[in-house]
Amino acid sequence: MKITAVKTFVANVQRTNFVFVKIYTDDGIDGVGEATLEWKTLTIVAALEELERVLVGRDPFATDALIEEMHRDSYWRTGAVFRTALGAIDAALLDIKGKALNVPAYQLLGGQHRDRVKCYANHWYFGATTPDQYAIAAKKAVAMGYQALKWDPFEAADLEMTRAERGKTIDIVAAVREAVGPDIDLMLDVHGRLNVPTAIAMCRALEPYDLAWIEEPTPPENIDALAQVRRASPVPIAAGERWYEPARFLEALQKEAVDILQPDVSHAGGLAETKRIAHMAHASLIPVAPHNPVGPVMNAMTLHTAIAIPNFMLFETVSIDVPWRKALVRETLVFENGMLLAPTAPGLGVELIEDACAQFPYAPTNVPLFDGTINTAGIASGSATLGKAQN
Repeated sequence: MKITAVKTFVANVQRTNFVFVKIYTDDGIDGVGEATLEWKTLTIVAALEELERVLVGRDPFATDALIEEMHRDSYWRTGAVFRTALGAIDAALLDIKGKALNVPAYQLLGGQHRDRVKCYANHWYFGATTPDQYAIAAKKAVAMGYQALKWDPFEAADLEMTRAERGKTIDIVAAVREAVGPDIDLMLDVHGRLNVPTAIAMCRALEPYDLAWIEEPTPPENIDALAQVRRASPVPIAAGERWYEPARFLEALQKEAVDILQPDVSHAGGLAETKRIAHMAHASLIPVAPHNPVGPVMNAMTLHTAIAIPNFMLFETVSIDVPWRKALVRETLVFENGMLLAPTAPGLGVELIEDACAQFPYAPTNVPLFDGTINTAGIASGSATLGKAQN
């Protein structure tokens, strides 16, 4: 079996653009991966197109060797764009191999540690701006079947927060906790927007609301700063979505900067690389909750990885997305009692509908973190991706 072509497909979903890659072989078996890199769509497409000349004519079963060769020969070797391209290629190769061997991709990662994963909802809060609106949206998310919710209540925070801004964030968290009760896990995402003293102050102020974690409280490039926050925080600290190479994860573990590690299966270089990162964390008894807030192929990539690692904690899902998300792929997902069951189809178990992507062409989007639109710049209208939609 030899690789004959590599193609990319882009589909706009209002908040960002999904980027898919498909690898074709002379045996008629193809594989799909996802390389969505928010706000860097055209850049990641170019990176994937450059890799086609390396892959055509090669054996798709030589997954690790091909990934290592591309990593070595890139010269620069790292960064979000290149590592995301590698992650998508790795996924597509494993998809081909799983289909050829008639086994799910997680079997190629050493087999399954579990037959289901506990999910938490993201994006359930889009459109909410007041504590009451957040509370209503949280109740709807729980009614969809979720037992854990994550969101960003920090609005336009940029390193520091005024007393009024701090007060509003605390009021939002208090309203959600009161709305869902004590048995629902709640997690906050800061998107790396606070300095050290502000992050510590907010972690302490939010302690009464029994949070499962506060995510990426400080910018990702300074692991020492994150370690400072973790040492002072009464709330567990999670991070990792914006680290790309294994050495950064190892540094975070050695410096005791996190309670929960969050590698992104695509951005960290693929399923196999993420499994290796998870095992590093496991040696330190640190759980892994992979970053997974984008498209349906990435969802499959993350699900297979979560099934195959020993220290998995929680599975991130996009609970509400554009209505045409499901038109882009054929997938079989079983969601029950707040959990996704392990897939049984060969490979990743998701097939890209190529023609559908062309119906939603690329459109540029801006980063909504610092203009106060983080919770309103998502989707104009949406539908549930897993649970039952609630009106």
